[in-house]
Amino acid sequence: MSVTEDHVRALLSRVTDPNTGLDLVSGGQVRGVGIDGDKVAVDVVLGYPAASWHATLAGMIEGVLRADPAISAASASVSSRVLAHEVRKGVNPLPGVKNVIAVASGKGGVGKSTTAVNLALALVAEGARVGVLDADIYGPSIPRMLGLTGRPETVENKRIVPMRAHGLEAMSIGFLIDEDTPMIWRGPMVTQALQQLLNDTLWQDLDYLVIDLPPGTGDIHLTLCQRVPVSGALIVTTPQDIALLDARKALKMFEKVEVPVLGIVENMAIHVCSNCGHAEHIFGSGGGGRMASQYGVPLLGSLPLDIRIREQADGGAPTVASQPDSAAAVSYRDIARKAAGRLSLRARSKSIAFPNIVVRDD
Repeated sequence: MSVTEDHVRALLSRVTDPNTGLDLVSGGQVRGVGIDGDKVAVDVVLGYPAASWHATLAGMIEGVLRADPAISAASASVSSRVLAHEVRKGVNPLPGVKNVIAVASGKGGVGKSTTAVNLALALVAEGARVGVLDADIYGPSIPRMLGLTGRPETVENKRIVPMRAHGLEAMSIGFLIDEDTPMIWRGPMVTQALQQLLNDTLWQDLDYLVIDLPPGTGDIHLTLCQRVPVSGALIVTTPQDIALLDARKALKMFEKVEVPVLGIVENMAIHVCSNCGHAEHIFGSGGGGRMASQYGVPLLGSLPLDIRIREQADGGAPTVASQPDSAAAVSYRDIARKAAGRLSLRARSKSIAFPNIVVRDD
């Protein structure tokens, strides 16, 4: 039996990518198949960053191919290429940014900012160019979490150069004011400040800009969804019923403004005592899963209630940066891959796919 490309693709359709939920063929990830007699080489390109997953996936592919009696040898190369994905009509792309991901909760106190920063760092660890914008004008926390102080530089045309920490670009109103200065502003001033932070920052060819939204579903959220090219949103909640009430409001808000919800992240899902090892669901259990099932969106993962996550964020070295091999960091990277994988299934943006071509008669 001679090996054909159709036969190889049929075998590859048995390999499911857990980060997209689709097999490699249906997901359009198989970019090339080379056949030399009974030897096969496969080229797979993922649409999301997955540096820690490439070798594992290559092994899965090679295992499936080598198990076929018609194939004597098989090799697979796996790489990633992040593209820009479509946003709502009438919204222009953000210069220097391919995709904007909003992180929301609807309620304060659920660890949204800590989650947003660690997920941004997880995307960096997986090989992406990432920035984070602190959209909480009243209570900015990103500078403290990233250990950044001082004022950002400005260049010509009054563009602001983002601060950098742990391989991450960052911008926050907290860089422009003293830490103990209250922002006593009304709604229109806040939304104007957010737009200036977004548009006046000189983002450097980012694959993803993660926006840490403030609690609630007010002016900032509406401004972001209506005027900023948001590619997708993540909802952070705890399993607690009170937190889930507001998380549902945030999810419904994104649905109304036609921003796809990539999934739900359940934070503080379980606490394991550092002394005795006893595990306890302090805020209840299964709430994030029930919400995900109710609204037909995936539960991307659950994170523990761990004092080290809080201490590391307070100390300016979040978990993914300070303890990259810890169980919590592995969970953040898994969630980040799944969120980016879900986004990769969205239609590509046509607005920046091709340059404008001008023909002149000289």
